[in-house]
Amino acid sequence: MRRRAALVLLAVGLSARPSAAVDAELRRKAASTLRRSCEFFREKVACEGGCLWRYSEDLRKREGESKASAKTVWVQPPGTPTVGLAFLEAWRATGDRYYLEGAKAAAHCLVRGQLRSGGWDYRIEFDPAKRKGYNYRVGPPPAGGRVRNTTTLDDNNTQEALRLLMQVDEALAFKDEKLHEAAGYALTNLMKAQYPNGAWPQRYDAFPDPAQFPVKKASCPESWSREWTRPKYKGYYTFNDNLMRDMIDVFFAAARVYESKPCRDAAARAGGFILLAQMPEPQPAWAQQYDAAMHPAWARRFEPPAVTGGESQGVLRTLLRLYRDTGERKYLEPVPRAIAYLRRSRLKNGRLARFYELRTNKPLFFTKKYVLTYSDSDTPTHYAFEVGFGVEKIEREYKALARMSPEELERSRSAVAQPKLSGRTVSRVKAAVASLDGEGRWVEDGRLKYHGSDDPTRRVIDCRTFVRNVRALSEYLAATR
Repeated sequence: MRRRAALVLLAVGLSARPSAAVDAELRRKAASTLRRSCEFFREKVACEGGCLWRYSEDLRKREGESKASAKTVWVQPPGTPTVGLAFLEAWRATGDRYYLEGAKAAAHCLVRGQLRSGGWDYRIEFDPAKRKGYNYRVGPPPAGGRVRNTTTLDDNNTQEALRLLMQVDEALAFKDEKLHEAAGYALTNLMKAQYPNGAWPQRYDAFPDPAQFPVKKASCPESWSREWTRPKYKGYYTFNDNLMRDMIDVFFAAARVYESKPCRDAAARAGGFILLAQMPEPQPAWAQQYDAAMHPAWARRFEPPAVTGGESQGVLRTLLRLYRDTGERKYLEPVPRAIAYLRRSRLKNGRLARFYELRTNKPLFFTKKYVLTYSDSDTPTHYAFEVGFGVEKIEREYKALARMSPEELERSRSAVAQPKLSGRTVSRVKAAVASLDGEGRWVEDGRLKYHGSDDPTRRVIDCRTFVRNVRALSEYLAATR
């Protein structure tokens, strides 16, 4: 990874023309609310610069996607990197280095949790005894036995961590050696983990042998089991939870930040995989995951081999992103066929099924006992077996892009968005200001999910709320600067 000689112009160096109707008192309160809330998170909530997902009001109970100790932080959004990115937005909006230092602390927390495989697990442990169970790069190598070294790309985990490292690295003019090296190490290893066809697995702890993964187009298997086969699906080519979209986003960002052709090439290879993975007619959309034969395959017990109405819409948006960034029309070619398929697959209620049976295109569901069925009368509640129909918006964007000349497309890529003041932003800012308590906290009604049904907690501090409010305040302060 090559270090850039100069920073790309940061938003903190831009100025927006404030409206004459800006409320000076609200702006003062917004700035004060932003500072007090961030001080509370940095000084009272953070552990080693990182955080979890949710806390009891007194901070004695805490959790990420499981119950957690005071020496644990979470990587998966809305954990440490998401909070760090919110700090970074506050710095860009205000120019106050206090917020940049908060983002830097979160980034260094991630450096201490980076695995030797290159990325991150869902959590980072700072308790010395628990750290021995992980193959962290910082600190002595494990003495022996089984240790966790699995880079997780599921749920935007490693991707969000890398976004924060790269953005802080850029903000610090690439002068923080530890951050710069950690970002480069992650990118290098993620490229090694990319399959020959351009896909990535859900997670990995070793790099693939190219001979075991021939490049071929997607197709339907001759037959497939109607019962869960308990596969080891972590190595499958994965679209689930928008994994490929997030990876492409990260590598295009890396190509910009570090002026890196290898990173841009990795994003382009991933685009090539999307083209290969489009299923043949009469179902020209995408599956959640594919095995090495490029057949849709089982993952969890409620994720069968199928064409998906959910992730397929995300794939279409990613193809449009690829076209915007590259200008290569091959990324537009699959879009009309997929749109036509999704239109004819629409349910009577106007939505789309998450899963469509291979070949027959019948909507697939599960009973609460996880028996595959065509009926939606007894589905589990923890998973969405129907999804919204966002095809109209996708088609409008497709048509607008397809009409653009190469010059227009280039201008759209280079345009810099200026911060704008909207009524919705003002309303969100007023609500954030009004709901911050005397200690700098946003405390809300809620429960802790992983502390048992008998846990008495009814008031919580949620990182999602913190991030949402900090972003609203930052957007407002930038637009009224």
